Amino acid sequence: MSTPPPTGAAWADAFLEMMAVERAAAKNTLNAYRRDLTDAAAFLASRGGLGGADAEAVEAYFGELGRRGLSPATAARRRAALRQFYRFVLGEGWRADDPSRRVDAPKRGRSLPKLVSREEIERLIAAATADGDARGLRLACMIEVVYAAGLRVSELTGLTLQAVSRDPAFLMIRGKGGKDRLAPLNPPARTALKAYLAVRDQFLRSGPKGPQPSPWLFPSRTAAAGRLTPARFAQMLNDCAVTAGVDPARVSPHVFRHAFATHLLEGGADLRAVQTLLGHADIATTQIYTHVASDRLRETVLTKHPLAKG
Repeated sequence: MSTPPPTGAAWADAFLEMMAVERAAAKNTLNAYRRDLTDAAAFLASRGGLGGADAEAVEAYFGELGRRGLSPATAARRRAALRQFYRFVLGEGWRADDPSRRVDAPKRGRSLPKLVSREEIERLIAAATADGDARGLRLACMIEVVYAAGLRVSELTGLTLQAVSRDPAFLMIRGKGGKDRLAPLNPPARTALKAYLAVRDQFLRSGPKGPQPSPWLFPSRTAAAGRLTPARFAQMLNDCAVTAGVDPARVSPHVFRHAFATHLLEGGADLRAVQTLLGHADIATTQIYTHVASDRLRETVLTKHPLAKG
């Protein structure tokens, strides 16, 4: 048994430190846990706080979340954060019980990812490059790369120039939890990269001696971090979708990752291989794409097979 910190707030800090050091939780994950625990602590302040709350107080907190009208996904995340926190506290011996164990999980329906078809992706790329300018070549390159490699948008915007310096067939990606994986680049993506690299200097910041060097593959003259942001990429996609005649509500940076996985499975790829390419720690996360692929194949049979039309 370790010596307990003096307050519930200190327990929370110790829990977050454990998540960062032992489980290599990403910064965004840690920030989300911190917000969830802060919200819980505010509600439980008059009921013993995080350190002294009993099961009834924790149940009251989750009842309050329901009355706030939060989505089941948000309520489930907050419940998961608090449960992990109390399991940690219990494991450290700072409490003799887990007051969150009786809380039922919010019911969540199966949320299938949005998709775009191969034909729609081709239309988006064609719309991006219609004018032949540098911005269009950059956007087309980003679409080709994110779709070819199944990247998260943060992984795409975090690519360095060095990562593509030798026309690679694969990218080395640092994913969630600091885990590395290889992501493939097909010939169209490599061709789009070459076309973009020829105009990349136009996006560099100006200095007294000309364009300032940048380590990022997709630099930005205005963003504080010096690279294109996920929000800016999403904005560019929205404008491109309007031009291409694709519903903007169905287009987002993450949609291409969904399309990458679904189109691989439709083509006969092994689920374990898709899991590895996506960088999923749990194959259950990848399995949702089998539902998407099955739904699409069933729709194809029902609409295209001559006997089904009867």
